[in-house]
Amino acid sequence: MNAGLEKIFEGILDGNANQVTTEIQKALDAGINPADILNQGMIAAMGEVGRLFEEGEYFVPEMLIAARAMQRGLEVLKPHLSAEDVHSPGRVAIGTVKGDLHDIGKNLVAMMLEGAAFEIIDLGTDVSPERFIQAVKENGAQIIAMSALLTTTMPNMKNTIEALKEAGIRDQVKVMIGGAPVTQTYADQIGADGYAEDASRAVAKARSLMEG
Repeated sequence: MNAGLEKIFEGILDGNANQVTTEIQKALDAGINPADILNQGMIAAMGEVGRLFEEGEYFVPEMLIAARAMQRGLEVLKPHLSAEDVHSPGRVAIGTVKGDLHDIGKNLVAMMLEGAAFEIIDLGTDVSPERFIQAVKENGAQIIAMSALLTTTMPNMKNTIEALKEAGIRDQVKVMIGGAPVTQTYADQIGADGYAEDASRAVAKARSLMEG
């Protein structure tokens, strides 16, 4: 790997946003292909962050600061990326379900997905079924990712899936769910296409849903 790309990679692993933005600018000035900066420097680093998390070497705080460093880097890089540079695996509408205002987990999943080059439509918190439907119809979302931290708001995941059916678009979109009280059993019960217990596995699940 080019030394500059290595420094970008290391900067993301360390959560050093200043190093990441500085090295991306240097790489651009040196004429390095923006797609190489994205794929070899940034997406590869986020993949490594996910691996370290799964192996128990990184925890949520490390993942968060790495994802934030990656996002800061993307702000510098995005104006230099053309459509051909970014081979997005898919477009994801993500949100915490109606009645639930928790967003740390949802934000982390969104950042990890963005780090894996997915296009993200972040609907925020307290998201009604209608807004998820709108994201599919108007924004072309291919995956809906729903989060809940409260057992009392989990039924709104089921309500959203039912609303997608009523709107006649359930077969156009994959639905994945997650959050502290959510389980694979619950995902199966309500007819979700996938469940992920953490942000790292959410990326793998989203990829498999797009390939499936």
